[in-house]
Amino acid sequence: MQQNLVQKYNIQGPRYTSYPTVPYWEPEHFTTGAWTEALIRSFRETNTTQGISVYIHLPFCESLCTFCACHKRITRRHDVELPYIQTVLQEWELYCALLPDPPVIKELHLGGGTPTFFSPEHLALLLNGIFSKAVIAPAPEFSFEGHPNNTTPAHLQVLYELGFRRVSFGVQDYDPLVQKAIHRIQPFERVAAVTAGARSVGYESVSHDLVFGLPFQTWASMQSTIERTIELKPDRIAFYSYAHVPWVKGVGQRGFRDTDLPSPELKRKLYEEGKALLERSGYVEIGMDHFALPGDALHQSLHNGQLHRNFMGYSSSATQVMIGLGMSAISDSWYAFGQNEKSVEAYRERVQEGRLPVVKGHLLNEEDLKIRKHILNIMCRLKTSWQEPEMQLPGLPEITSRLQEMEQDGLLEIFDGGVNVTAAGRAFVRNIAMAFDLRLIRKQPGTQIFSMTV
Repeated sequence: MQQNLVQKYNIQGPRYTSYPTVPYWEPEHFTTGAWTEALIRSFRETNTTQGISVYIHLPFCESLCTFCACHKRITRRHDVELPYIQTVLQEWELYCALLPDPPVIKELHLGGGTPTFFSPEHLALLLNGIFSKAVIAPAPEFSFEGHPNNTTPAHLQVLYELGFRRVSFGVQDYDPLVQKAIHRIQPFERVAAVTAGARSVGYESVSHDLVFGLPFQTWASMQSTIERTIELKPDRIAFYSYAHVPWVKGVGQRGFRDTDLPSPELKRKLYEEGKALLERSGYVEIGMDHFALPGDALHQSLHNGQLHRNFMGYSSSATQVMIGLGMSAISDSWYAFGQNEKSVEAYRERVQEGRLPVVKGHLLNEEDLKIRKHILNIMCRLKTSWQEPEMQLPGLPEITSRLQEMEQDGLLEIFDGGVNVTAAGRAFVRNIAMAFDLRLIRKQPGTQIFSMTV
């Protein structure tokens, strides 16, 4: 990778789990009534054909990881579990009362926070409550995020019996110095044990999350982490770039100094060399920051055109409706986004009053919907086309002029009515997607609101 390209394209930019991105939402035009209208419209269009996705945010963690940018609540008190679950189930009842038919759940994901902070019994109570008001689609995709230090055999067994077949474990890095800096101490032996435990229960896909760009990382330490990960042969590997956003998350990302972070050049080397090592070991790059073995559903979805990206990251199936439950959770009706209250107390108060806890959102206009399709194509298929009238935009001349510069740098190829991302361009897919982001182009942020793309 030419260092001048790294320097040129290492700018702040979105990760595009949505379009428009959250900082460019227009909450002044948003109302809960408009959100529910958009949700019902989309639900009627797709519930019986696609089903819906459900994301449940479980925010509690026993300790703070200093690299984390998630909405969480740090506590060792487990008496918070049941009241929170009861509130989530109340929120689900509010949604089910709005919808014209029982929702068909195709995809469900437990995120956080630390979902395995909750006891297996409480997770079963939560999920049975969700399922009691829904229809489960054929071959559903249920997954959860497990902390290697507190995911027990009982967690794995109970969730498996409830239909979960995929689990991702947050590994991040095995180097002791790095683990100390990010306050995430977990030995390799613990990760190996919980990975073997998931497979023995019958999980079909085990994923490990690794992060590059963390404090004190070197290529030697990163290489060791990847090699030890390959020993366990997870079906998927998420190889995330550390998003350093202390201006958003405050003290949570101030557990180390900025000077302890790898330079942009070293960070890019960690990715490039790490990617090469993974590919030599049989993993295939999927979109941005994901790798999978050829037999995994994520790899298969890439080749059959079903790969999708939403607030949960990459998914092997696409649903137009995603309902987010829990504090800070974001819902997506394709035509609108809605985000819940970000504190546990405010979230609980609104739900107990019988109101949806959605307090912020965005209603997509016609231009937004077209750009959203283009960015999804870039992020999931590494190509897009504007040959069809429904994909054409008034801003296309401005977009193509930006793409031409990237073509000169070897990141993509422009053909008559479309664009293909090259192998060299995969590392800069966020930058390529930014060329389509007319909201970002028209109003550059005055302060740093996104992480760096490299």
